[in-house]
Amino acid sequence: MDEQKEVSKKLEGIIGEIEKLSVLELADLVKALEEKFGVSASAPVMVQAAPAAAEDSAGAEEKSAFTVKLTEVGAQKIEVIKVVRDVTGKGLKEAKDVVDAAAAGPQVVAENLKKEDAEALKKKFETAGAKVELQ
Repeated sequence: MDEQKEVSKKLEGIIGEIEKLSVLELADLVKALEEKFGVSASAPVMVQAAPAAAEDSAGAEEKSAFTVKLTEVGAQKIEVIKVVRDVTGKGLKEAKDVVDAAAAGPQVVAENLKKEDAEALKKKFETAGAKVELQ
């Protein structure tokens, strides 16, 4: 029983580190793991993800408006500020204030967005090195 708890703690640490990665870093990680172990992640992931994707799309139909919250800025703060400025139309100081405030807690960047727009905005932030939540 103690051995399982130790494994769980190890996995929690690994998962925590993976959560900090950007989308591009995750793609590189998958490629590296595929090469290292001689496996392909594409077929099993698609088989397992298909039912979940169907459930997600059913849940998304119920929700028509999404809020994008900036949760972590990452190392490229200037790039994140640029994205906030583009999205909100705020000036440099106001955008910087939003990004600085995100260090203390999640900051709402955009509200009442369609799912496609919210996902596109999430990708922009992730490309800039930030992490966001969709609600």
